[in-house]
Amino acid sequence: MKIGTPKETFDGEARVAMTPDSAKALQKLGHECLIEAGAGAAAGFTDAAYKDAGVKVVKTGAALFKEADIVAKVRPPSDAEAKRLREGQTLISFFYPVANEELMGTIAKKGSTVIAMDMVPRISRAQKMDALSSMANIAGYRAVIEAGNNFGRFFTGQITAAGKVPPAKVLVIGAGVAGLAAIGASTSLGAITYAFDVRPEVAEQVESMGAEFVYLDFEEEQQDGASTGGYAAVSSPEFREAQLAKFREIAPDIDIVITTALIPNRDAPKLWLEDMIAAMKPGSVIVDLAAERGGNAEGTVMDEKVVTENGVTIIGYTDFPSRMAAQSSSLYATNIRHMMTDLTPEKDGVVVHDMEDDVIRGATITHEKAVTFPPPPPKVQAIAAQPKKEVKELTPEEKREAEAAAFKQETKTQVTLLAVGAAFVLGVGLIPGMPASFMQHFIVFVLSVFIGFQVIWNVAHALHTPLMAVTNAISSIIILGALIQVGSSNLLITLLAALGIFMAAINIFGGFLVTRRMLAMFQKS
Repeated sequence: MKIGTPKETFDGEARVAMTPDSAKALQKLGHECLIEAGAGAAAGFTDAAYKDAGVKVVKTGAALFKEADIVAKVRPPSDAEAKRLREGQTLISFFYPVANEELMGTIAKKGSTVIAMDMVPRISRAQKMDALSSMANIAGYRAVIEAGNNFGRFFTGQITAAGKVPPAKVLVIGAGVAGLAAIGASTSLGAITYAFDVRPEVAEQVESMGAEFVYLDFEEEQQDGASTGGYAAVSSPEFREAQLAKFREIAPDIDIVITTALIPNRDAPKLWLEDMIAAMKPGSVIVDLAAERGGNAEGTVMDEKVVTENGVTIIGYTDFPSRMAAQSSSLYATNIRHMMTDLTPEKDGVVVHDMEDDVIRGATITHEKAVTFPPPPPKVQAIAAQPKKEVKELTPEEKREAEAAAFKQETKTQVTLLAVGAAFVLGVGLIPGMPASFMQHFIVFVLSVFIGFQVIWNVAHALHTPLMAVTNAISSIIILGALIQVGSSNLLITLLAALGIFMAAINIFGGFLVTRRMLAMFQKS
Protein backbone atom coordinates (compact mmCIF):
# COMPACT_ATOMS: atom_id res chain seq x y z
CA MET A 1 0.00 0.00 0.00
CA LYS A 2 1.02 3.64 -0.36
CA ILE A 3 1.96 5.43 2.87
CA GLY A 4 2.12 9.21 2.62
CA THR A 5 3.24 11.93 5.01
CA PRO A 6 2.05 15.51 4.45
CA LYS A 7 3.70 18.67 5.69
CA GLU A 8 2.38 19.64 9.14
CA THR A 9 0.01 22.62 8.95
CA PHE A 10 -0.07 23.39 12.68
CA ASP A 11 1.68 26.69 13.34
CA GLY A 12 5.24 26.14 14.61
CA GLU A 13 5.22 22.34 14.23
CA ALA A 14 8.60 21.20 12.90
CA ARG A 15 8.27 17.43 13.27
CA VAL A 16 7.56 15.01 10.45
CA ALA A 17 6.06 11.50 10.69
CA MET A 18 8.40 9.86 8.17
CA THR A 19 12.19 10.02 7.94
CA PRO A 20 14.42 8.60 5.21
CA ASP A 21 15.47 5.78 7.55
CA SER A 22 11.91 4.87 8.55
CA ALA A 23 10.88 4.98 4.86
CA LYS A 24 13.47 2.30 4.06
CA ALA A 25 12.04 0.10 6.82
CA LEU A 26 8.49 0.65 5.57
CA GLN A 27 9.53 -0.34 2.07
CA LYS A 28 10.87 -3.62 3.45
CA LEU A 29 7.32 -4.29 4.67
CA GLY A 30 6.18 -4.06 1.05
CA HIS A 31 4.81 -0.52 1.13
CA GLU A 32 5.42 2.42 -1.19
CA CYS A 33 6.29 5.70 0.52
CA LEU A 34 5.21 9.23 -0.40
CA ILE A 35 6.20 12.58 1.12
CA GLU A 36 4.94 16.11 0.50
CA ALA A 37 7.63 18.45 -0.80
CA GLY A 38 9.28 20.26 2.11
CA ALA A 39 7.58 18.14 4.79
CA GLY A 40 10.87 17.25 6.51
CA ALA A 41 12.74 20.51 5.91
CA ALA A 42 12.07 21.96 9.37
CA ALA A 43 13.41 18.76 10.95
CA GLY A 44 16.53 18.76 8.77
CA PHE A 45 15.43 16.13 6.21
CA THR A 46 15.71 17.34 2.62
CA ASP A 47 13.60 16.19 -0.31
CA ALA A 48 16.81 14.86 -1.87
CA ALA A 49 17.40 12.63 1.16
CA TYR A 50 13.91 11.20 0.77
CA LYS A 51 14.45 10.59 -2.95
CA ASP A 52 17.71 8.77 -2.17
CA ALA A 53 15.72 6.55 0.21
CA GLY A 54 13.29 5.64 -2.56
CA VAL A 55 10.46 7.94 -1.43
CA LYS A 56 8.26 9.64 -4.02
CA VAL A 57 8.06 13.42 -3.42
CA VAL A 58 4.55 14.83 -4.08
CA LYS A 59 4.16 18.53 -4.74
CA THR A 60 1.07 19.30 -2.61
CA GLY A 61 -0.74 17.94 0.43
CA ALA A 62 -3.98 17.58 -1.53
CA ALA A 63 -2.24 15.38 -4.13
CA LEU A 64 -0.69 13.28 -1.37
CA PHE A 65 -4.04 12.67 0.39
CA LYS A 66 -5.53 11.69 -2.96
CA GLU A 67 -2.79 9.17 -3.79
CA ALA A 68 -1.99 7.64 -0.40
CA ASP A 69 -3.84 4.69 1.14
CA ILE A 70 -2.41 5.44 4.59
CA VAL A 71 -1.65 8.97 5.80
CA ALA A 72 0.86 9.27 8.67
CA LYS A 73 1.23 12.65 10.39
CA VAL A 74 2.08 14.13 13.77
CA ARG A 75 -0.66 16.55 14.81
CA PRO A 76 -4.41 15.83 14.65
CA PRO A 77 -5.83 16.64 11.20
CA SER A 78 -7.08 20.15 10.51
CA ASP A 79 -10.61 20.62 9.15
CA ALA A 80 -9.18 20.91 5.63
CA GLU A 81 -7.19 17.68 6.05
CA ALA A 82 -10.21 15.86 7.51
CA LYS A 83 -12.22 16.78 4.39
CA ARG A 84 -9.53 15.22 2.19
CA LEU A 85 -9.86 11.83 3.89
CA ARG A 86 -11.90 9.27 1.96
CA GLU A 87 -13.63 5.97 2.62
CA GLY A 88 -11.22 3.10 3.21
CA GLN A 89 -8.29 5.43 3.87
CA THR A 90 -6.34 5.14 7.13
CA LEU A 91 -4.98 8.05 9.17
CA ILE A 92 -2.22 7.48 11.76
CA SER A 93 -1.47 10.46 13.99
CA PHE A 94 -1.89 11.94 17.44
CA PHE A 95 -5.61 12.67 17.76
CA TYR A 96 -6.68 13.22 21.41
CA PRO A 97 -10.20 11.85 20.87
CA VAL A 98 -11.68 13.30 24.08
CA ALA A 99 -10.78 16.83 22.95
CA ASN A 100 -11.72 16.20 19.28
CA GLU A 101 -14.96 14.27 19.65
CA GLU A 102 -16.79 16.14 16.88
CA LEU A 103 -13.91 15.74 14.42
CA MET A 104 -13.75 12.03 15.27
CA GLY A 105 -17.45 11.62 14.45
CA THR A 106 -17.06 13.47 11.15
CA ILE A 107 -14.18 11.25 10.03
CA ALA A 108 -16.06 8.10 11.10
CA LYS A 109 -19.01 9.03 8.87
CA LYS A 110 -16.66 9.35 5.90
CA GLY A 111 -15.60 5.71 6.42
CA SER A 112 -11.96 6.47 7.22
CA THR A 113 -10.03 4.52 9.83
CA VAL A 114 -8.13 6.54 12.44
CA ILE A 115 -5.30 5.08 14.53
CA ALA A 116 -4.51 7.51 17.37
CA MET A 117 -0.90 7.17 18.48
CA ASP A 118 -1.81 8.77 21.81
CA MET A 119 -4.20 5.87 22.49
CA VAL A 120 -1.63 3.06 22.19
CA PRO A 121 -2.20 0.97 25.35
CA ARG A 122 0.59 0.93 27.90
CA ILE A 123 1.39 -2.77 27.81
CA SER A 124 4.83 -4.33 27.42
CA ARG A 125 4.35 -5.42 23.82
CA ALA A 126 3.33 -1.89 22.79
CA GLN A 127 6.32 -0.03 24.27
CA LYS A 128 7.93 0.21 20.83
CA MET A 129 4.83 2.10 19.59
CA ASP A 130 4.35 4.31 22.66
CA ALA A 131 4.70 7.69 20.97
CA LEU A 132 3.54 9.56 24.09
CA SER A 133 6.54 8.18 26.00
CA SER A 134 8.88 8.97 23.11
CA MET A 135 7.79 12.60 23.06
CA ALA A 136 7.66 12.86 26.87
CA ASN A 137 11.26 11.65 27.02
CA ILE A 138 12.33 14.47 24.73
CA ALA A 139 10.16 17.02 26.56
CA GLY A 140 11.76 16.11 29.91
CA TYR A 141 15.27 16.47 28.53
CA ARG A 142 14.47 19.71 26.71
CA ALA A 143 12.83 21.16 29.84
CA VAL A 144 16.21 21.00 31.61
CA ILE A 145 17.92 22.66 28.64
CA GLU A 146 15.33 25.47 28.63
CA ALA A 147 15.72 25.86 32.39
CA GLY A 148 19.48 26.15 32.00
CA ASN A 149 19.01 28.71 29.23
CA ASN A 150 17.00 30.92 31.60
CA PHE A 151 18.94 30.21 34.80
CA GLY A 152 21.68 32.67 35.63
CA ARG A 153 24.18 30.21 37.12
CA PHE A 154 25.94 26.91 36.52
CA PHE A 155 24.13 23.67 37.22
CA THR A 156 27.24 22.09 38.71
CA GLY A 157 29.15 23.55 41.62
CA GLN A 158 32.61 24.99 41.00
CA ILE A 159 35.55 26.16 43.08
CA THR A 160 37.64 28.65 41.13
CA ALA A 161 40.20 31.34 41.83
CA ALA A 162 37.38 33.86 41.40
CA GLY A 163 35.25 32.25 44.08
CA LYS A 164 33.01 29.32 44.94
CA VAL A 165 29.83 28.59 42.95
CA PRO A 166 27.24 26.36 44.66
CA PRO A 167 25.45 23.72 42.57
CA ALA A 168 21.88 24.39 41.45
CA LYS A 169 19.07 22.58 43.26
CA VAL A 170 16.47 21.10 40.93
CA LEU A 171 13.09 19.66 41.93
CA VAL A 172 11.28 17.41 39.45
CA ILE A 173 7.60 16.86 40.29
CA GLY A 174 6.37 13.63 38.73
CA ALA A 175 8.69 10.70 37.98
CA GLY A 176 7.06 9.41 34.83
CA VAL A 177 8.85 9.22 31.49
CA ALA A 178 9.30 13.00 31.22
CA GLY A 179 10.29 13.30 34.86
CA LEU A 180 12.92 10.58 34.66
CA ALA A 181 14.36 12.15 31.51
CA ALA A 182 14.56 15.49 33.33
CA ILE A 183 16.22 13.84 36.33
CA GLY A 184 18.81 12.17 34.08
CA ALA A 185 19.64 15.43 32.29
CA SER A 186 19.79 17.43 35.52
CA THR A 187 22.07 15.03 37.39
CA SER A 188 24.35 14.69 34.36
CA LEU A 189 24.78 18.48 34.37
CA GLY A 190 25.89 18.33 38.00
CA ALA A 191 22.85 19.74 39.78
CA ILE A 192 21.60 18.49 43.14
CA THR A 193 18.36 16.89 42.01
CA TYR A 194 15.27 16.10 44.05
CA ALA A 195 12.18 14.32 42.78
CA PHE A 196 8.66 13.75 44.03
CA ASP A 197 5.93 11.40 42.89
CA VAL A 198 2.71 10.19 44.48
CA ARG A 199 3.85 6.63 43.73
CA PRO A 200 6.46 5.73 46.36
CA GLU A 201 7.47 2.64 44.35
CA VAL A 202 9.30 4.87 41.84
CA ALA A 203 11.72 6.02 44.56
CA GLU A 204 14.19 3.28 43.60
CA GLN A 205 14.23 4.46 39.96
CA VAL A 206 14.78 8.05 41.07
CA GLU A 207 17.62 7.17 43.45
CA SER A 208 19.27 4.88 40.88
CA MET A 209 19.63 7.95 38.64
CA GLY A 210 21.47 9.92 41.30
CA ALA A 211 18.55 12.02 42.56
CA GLU A 212 17.05 12.19 46.04
CA PHE A 213 13.42 11.17 46.44
CA VAL A 214 11.26 13.52 48.52
CA TYR A 215 9.23 11.37 50.91
CA LEU A 216 6.02 12.40 52.63
CA ASP A 217 5.26 11.36 56.19
CA PHE A 218 1.78 10.32 55.06
CA GLU A 219 0.40 6.85 54.46
CA GLU A 220 -2.17 6.45 51.69
CA GLU A 221 -3.24 3.33 49.83
CA GLN A 222 -2.45 4.01 46.19
CA GLN A 223 -4.46 2.45 43.38
CA ASP A 224 -2.47 -0.05 41.33
CA GLY A 225 -1.08 1.68 38.25
CA ALA A 226 -2.03 -1.33 36.12
CA SER A 227 -5.69 -0.36 36.45
CA THR A 228 -5.00 3.25 35.46
CA GLY A 229 -2.97 2.60 32.34
CA GLY A 230 0.35 2.96 34.12
CA TYR A 231 -0.40 6.53 35.26
CA ALA A 232 -0.64 7.86 38.81
CA ALA A 233 -4.10 7.79 40.37
CA VAL A 234 -5.86 10.87 41.77
CA SER A 235 -4.82 11.53 45.37
CA SER A 236 -7.06 12.25 48.33
CA PRO A 237 -7.51 15.83 49.66
CA GLU A 238 -5.56 14.90 52.80
CA PHE A 239 -2.64 13.62 50.76
CA ARG A 240 -2.72 16.77 48.61
CA GLU A 241 -2.51 19.00 51.69
CA ALA A 242 0.47 17.05 53.03
CA GLN A 243 2.09 17.28 49.58
CA LEU A 244 1.62 21.05 49.37
CA ALA A 245 2.97 21.48 52.90
CA LYS A 246 6.13 19.62 51.90
CA PHE A 247 6.53 21.80 48.79
CA ARG A 248 6.16 24.96 50.91
CA GLU A 249 8.89 23.67 53.21
CA ILE A 250 11.46 23.10 50.44
CA ALA A 251 10.47 25.93 48.03
CA PRO A 252 12.94 28.55 49.41
CA ASP A 253 15.93 26.24 48.74
CA ILE A 254 14.97 25.17 45.19
CA ASP A 255 16.45 26.99 42.18
CA ILE A 256 14.67 25.14 39.36
CA VAL A 257 11.31 23.37 39.40
CA ILE A 258 10.21 21.09 36.54
CA THR A 259 6.61 19.94 36.80
CA THR A 260 5.37 16.95 34.79
CA ALA A 261 2.26 15.87 36.72
CA LEU A 262 -0.56 15.14 34.29
CA ILE A 263 -3.22 12.43 34.05
CA PRO A 264 -4.64 11.92 30.52
CA ASN A 265 -7.98 13.57 29.78
CA ARG A 266 -7.87 15.62 32.99
CA ASP A 267 -6.89 19.18 33.79
CA ALA A 268 -3.42 19.47 35.28
CA PRO A 269 -3.44 19.56 39.11
CA LYS A 270 -2.14 22.76 40.70
CA LEU A 271 0.90 21.74 42.72
CA TRP A 272 3.24 24.76 42.80
CA LEU A 273 1.13 27.57 44.20
CA GLU A 274 1.57 31.32 44.31
CA ASP A 275 2.99 31.39 47.85
CA MET A 276 5.61 28.79 46.88
CA ILE A 277 6.63 30.88 43.87
CA ALA A 278 6.87 33.95 46.11
CA ALA A 279 9.18 32.02 48.47
CA MET A 280 11.65 31.15 45.68
CA LYS A 281 14.82 33.16 45.14
CA PRO A 282 15.01 35.78 42.36
CA GLY A 283 16.40 34.19 39.20
CA SER A 284 14.75 30.84 39.89
CA VAL A 285 13.05 29.02 37.01
CA ILE A 286 9.87 26.94 36.72
CA VAL A 287 9.34 24.80 33.61
CA ASP A 288 5.72 23.60 33.44
CA LEU A 289 5.34 20.60 31.13
CA ALA A 290 1.60 20.45 31.89
CA ALA A 291 0.95 23.93 30.47
CA GLU A 292 -1.27 22.57 27.68
CA ARG A 293 -3.80 21.38 30.29
CA GLY A 294 -3.69 24.45 32.52
CA GLY A 295 -0.29 23.89 34.13
CA ASN A 296 0.89 22.58 37.50
CA ALA A 297 2.13 26.01 38.58
CA GLU A 298 -0.05 29.01 39.29
CA GLY A 299 0.78 31.76 36.83
CA THR A 300 1.70 29.45 33.94
CA VAL A 301 0.67 30.89 30.57
CA MET A 302 0.45 28.40 27.73
CA ASP A 303 3.18 28.84 25.08
CA GLU A 304 4.63 31.86 26.88
CA LYS A 305 7.43 32.76 29.28
CA VAL A 306 6.49 35.07 32.14
CA VAL A 307 8.53 36.62 34.94
CA THR A 308 6.91 37.18 38.33
CA GLU A 309 7.33 40.24 40.51
CA ASN A 310 9.99 38.51 42.60
CA GLY A 311 12.01 37.54 39.51
CA VAL A 312 10.94 33.91 39.04
CA THR A 313 10.71 32.81 35.39
CA ILE A 314 7.77 30.52 34.53
CA ILE A 315 8.07 28.71 31.18
CA GLY A 316 4.84 27.31 29.72
CA TYR A 317 6.00 26.17 26.29
CA THR A 318 4.10 23.22 24.80
CA ASP A 319 6.35 22.56 21.81
CA PHE A 320 9.40 21.02 23.52
CA PRO A 321 9.53 17.98 21.18
CA SER A 322 9.26 20.30 18.18
CA ARG A 323 12.25 22.27 19.47
CA MET A 324 14.29 19.10 18.92
CA ALA A 325 12.58 18.24 15.65
CA ALA A 326 15.21 15.94 14.17
CA GLN A 327 15.37 13.69 17.24
CA SER A 328 11.60 13.81 17.81
CA SER A 329 10.86 12.95 14.18
CA SER A 330 13.25 10.00 14.26
CA LEU A 331 11.63 8.53 17.38
CA TYR A 332 8.06 9.20 16.25
CA ALA A 333 8.72 7.80 12.77
CA THR A 334 10.09 4.66 14.45
CA ASN A 335 6.89 4.38 16.50
CA ILE A 336 4.86 4.64 13.27
CA ARG A 337 7.07 2.03 11.60
CA HIS A 338 6.50 -0.42 14.46
CA MET A 339 2.74 0.18 14.20
CA MET A 340 2.91 -0.59 10.48
CA THR A 341 4.89 -3.76 11.26
CA ASP A 342 1.99 -4.99 13.40
CA LEU A 343 -0.49 -3.93 10.69
CA THR A 344 1.51 -5.82 8.03
CA PRO A 345 2.13 -9.24 9.64
CA GLU A 346 3.17 -10.96 6.40
CA LYS A 347 5.47 -8.10 5.27
CA ASP A 348 3.79 -8.22 1.87
CA GLY A 349 2.39 -4.68 1.75
CA VAL A 350 -1.10 -5.87 2.72
CA VAL A 351 -2.58 -4.20 5.82
CA VAL A 352 -4.49 -6.50 8.17
CA HIS A 353 -6.49 -4.39 10.64
CA ASP A 354 -7.00 -6.99 13.37
CA MET A 355 -9.50 -5.60 15.86
CA GLU A 356 -8.82 -8.59 18.15
CA ASP A 357 -5.26 -7.36 18.69
CA ASP A 358 -4.99 -5.38 21.96
CA VAL A 359 -2.65 -2.75 20.54
CA ILE A 360 -4.44 -2.16 17.23
CA ARG A 361 -7.89 -2.19 18.86
CA GLY A 362 -6.79 0.15 21.63
CA ALA A 363 -5.34 2.71 19.20
CA THR A 364 -8.20 2.54 16.67
CA ILE A 365 -10.81 5.23 17.36
CA THR A 366 -12.80 5.03 14.08
CA HIS A 367 -13.24 2.00 11.83
CA GLU A 368 -15.79 0.91 9.20
CA LYS A 369 -17.92 4.05 9.60
CA ALA A 370 -18.16 3.65 13.38
CA VAL A 371 -16.59 5.43 16.34
CA THR A 372 -14.69 2.76 18.26
CA PHE A 373 -13.58 5.01 21.11
CA PRO A 374 -13.27 4.34 24.01
CA PRO A 375 -11.66 0.92 23.56
CA PRO A 376 -12.29 -2.01 25.93
CA PRO A 377 -9.64 -2.64 28.59
CA PRO A 378 -6.68 -4.61 27.18
CA LYS A 379 -6.56 -8.32 27.97
CA VAL A 380 -3.02 -7.80 29.27
CA GLN A 381 -2.49 -5.54 32.27
CA ALA A 382 -0.85 -2.16 31.74
CA ILE A 383 2.77 -1.51 32.69
CA ALA A 384 2.94 -0.60 36.35
CA ALA A 385 5.23 -1.19 39.27
CA GLN A 386 3.68 -3.82 41.49
CA PRO A 387 3.69 -3.40 45.26
CA LYS A 388 6.45 -5.20 47.09
CA LYS A 389 5.51 -8.34 48.98
CA GLU A 390 5.86 -7.94 52.71
CA VAL A 391 8.62 -10.10 54.20
CA LYS A 392 7.75 -11.61 57.54
CA GLU A 393 10.13 -10.43 60.27
CA LEU A 394 11.65 -13.39 62.12
CA THR A 395 11.68 -13.46 65.91
CA PRO A 396 15.03 -13.89 67.74
CA GLU A 397 14.13 -17.52 68.53
CA GLU A 398 13.31 -18.24 64.87
CA LYS A 399 16.59 -16.62 63.76
CA ARG A 400 18.58 -18.80 66.21
CA GLU A 401 16.78 -21.93 65.00
CA ALA A 402 17.46 -21.02 61.35
CA GLU A 403 21.15 -20.37 62.06
CA ALA A 404 21.47 -23.67 63.96
CA ALA A 405 19.82 -25.59 61.12
CA ALA A 406 22.12 -23.93 58.56
CA PHE A 407 25.19 -24.75 60.70
CA LYS A 408 24.14 -28.39 61.00
CA GLN A 409 23.59 -28.66 57.25
CA GLU A 410 26.95 -27.04 56.49
CA THR A 411 28.75 -29.32 58.95
CA LYS A 412 27.07 -32.39 57.45
CA THR A 413 28.14 -31.32 53.96
CA GLN A 414 31.76 -30.73 55.00
CA VAL A 415 32.02 -34.07 56.84
CA THR A 416 30.62 -35.85 53.79
CA LEU A 417 33.16 -34.16 51.50
CA LEU A 418 36.03 -35.01 53.85
CA ALA A 419 34.93 -38.65 54.07
CA VAL A 420 34.62 -38.96 50.28
CA GLY A 421 38.02 -37.28 49.78
CA ALA A 422 39.73 -39.48 52.37
CA ALA A 423 38.24 -42.62 50.81
CA PHE A 424 39.39 -41.49 47.36
CA VAL A 425 42.97 -40.82 48.55
CA LEU A 426 43.03 -44.17 50.38
CA GLY A 427 41.78 -45.94 47.26
CA VAL A 428 44.54 -44.38 45.15
CA GLY A 429 47.13 -45.42 47.75
CA LEU A 430 45.96 -49.04 47.64
CA ILE A 431 46.70 -49.33 43.94
CA PRO A 432 49.56 -51.88 43.60
CA GLY A 433 52.91 -50.46 42.50
CA MET A 434 52.03 -46.82 43.25
CA PRO A 435 55.31 -44.90 44.00
CA ALA A 436 55.57 -43.21 47.40
CA SER A 437 56.72 -39.94 45.78
CA PHE A 438 53.53 -39.82 43.71
CA MET A 439 51.34 -40.22 46.80
CA GLN A 440 53.16 -37.36 48.54
CA HIS A 441 52.54 -35.01 45.58
CA PHE A 442 48.98 -36.28 45.19
CA ILE A 443 48.09 -35.64 48.84
CA VAL A 444 49.53 -32.09 48.59
CA PHE A 445 47.47 -31.57 45.42
CA VAL A 446 44.22 -32.76 47.04
CA LEU A 447 44.77 -30.62 50.14
CA SER A 448 45.52 -27.50 48.03
CA VAL A 449 42.35 -28.06 45.99
CA PHE A 450 40.31 -28.49 49.18
CA ILE A 451 41.74 -25.37 50.85
CA GLY A 452 41.37 -23.31 47.67
CA PHE A 453 37.77 -24.42 47.33
CA GLN A 454 36.99 -23.47 50.93
CA VAL A 455 38.60 -20.04 50.50
CA ILE A 456 36.77 -19.20 47.26
CA TRP A 457 33.46 -20.64 48.48
CA ASN A 458 33.34 -18.21 51.41
CA VAL A 459 33.92 -15.13 49.25
CA ALA A 460 30.87 -12.94 48.49
CA HIS A 461 29.53 -13.47 44.98
CA ALA A 462 30.10 -9.82 44.10
CA LEU A 463 33.86 -10.32 44.60
CA HIS A 464 34.20 -13.55 42.63
CA THR A 465 35.10 -11.92 39.32
CA PRO A 466 37.88 -9.57 40.58
CA LEU A 467 39.23 -12.23 42.95
CA MET A 468 39.34 -14.90 40.26
CA ALA A 469 40.95 -12.47 37.80
CA VAL A 470 43.88 -11.78 40.11
CA THR A 471 44.26 -15.33 41.44
CA ASN A 472 44.23 -16.71 37.89
CA ALA A 473 47.19 -14.51 37.06
CA ILE A 474 49.09 -15.23 40.29
CA SER A 475 48.42 -18.98 40.32
CA SER A 476 50.00 -19.20 36.87
CA ILE A 477 53.35 -19.55 38.67
CA ILE A 478 52.93 -23.18 37.58
CA ILE A 479 54.24 -22.03 34.21
CA LEU A 480 57.74 -22.34 35.71
CA GLY A 481 57.28 -26.08 36.18
CA ALA A 482 56.04 -26.45 32.63
CA LEU A 483 59.02 -24.47 31.29
CA ILE A 484 61.43 -26.79 33.15
CA GLN A 485 59.78 -29.92 31.78
CA VAL A 486 59.24 -28.76 28.19
CA GLY A 487 62.75 -29.88 27.24
CA SER A 488 62.21 -33.45 28.46
CA SER A 489 63.25 -36.35 26.25
CA ASN A 490 59.83 -37.96 26.82
CA LEU A 491 57.42 -36.85 24.08
CA LEU A 492 54.34 -37.15 26.32
CA ILE A 493 55.91 -34.96 29.03
CA THR A 494 56.94 -32.38 26.41
CA LEU A 495 53.39 -32.21 25.02
CA LEU A 496 51.87 -31.88 28.49
CA ALA A 497 54.39 -29.15 29.41
CA ALA A 498 53.59 -27.23 26.20
CA LEU A 499 49.88 -27.51 26.96
CA GLY A 500 50.54 -26.29 30.50
CA ILE A 501 52.48 -23.25 29.19
CA PHE A 502 49.65 -22.42 26.80
CA MET A 503 46.92 -22.56 29.51
CA ALA A 504 49.04 -20.73 32.08
CA ALA A 505 49.72 -17.95 29.54
CA ILE A 506 45.98 -17.53 29.03
CA ASN A 507 45.56 -17.24 32.81
CA ILE A 508 48.35 -14.67 33.10
CA PHE A 509 47.32 -12.33 30.31
CA GLY A 510 43.57 -12.91 30.69
CA GLY A 511 43.64 -12.42 34.46
CA PHE A 512 45.43 -9.09 34.34
CA LEU A 513 43.36 -7.93 31.32
CA VAL A 514 40.08 -8.63 33.13
CA THR A 515 41.38 -6.91 36.26
CA ARG A 516 42.41 -3.85 34.23
CA ARG A 517 38.99 -3.64 32.57
CA MET A 518 37.22 -3.89 35.93
CA LEU A 519 39.35 -1.12 37.39
CA ALA A 520 38.58 1.04 34.35
CA MET A 521 34.88 0.81 35.21
CA PHE A 522 35.55 2.87 38.32
CA GLN A 523 37.65 5.52 36.61
CA LYS A 524 36.06 8.74 35.32
CA SER A 525 38.45 8.99 32.40
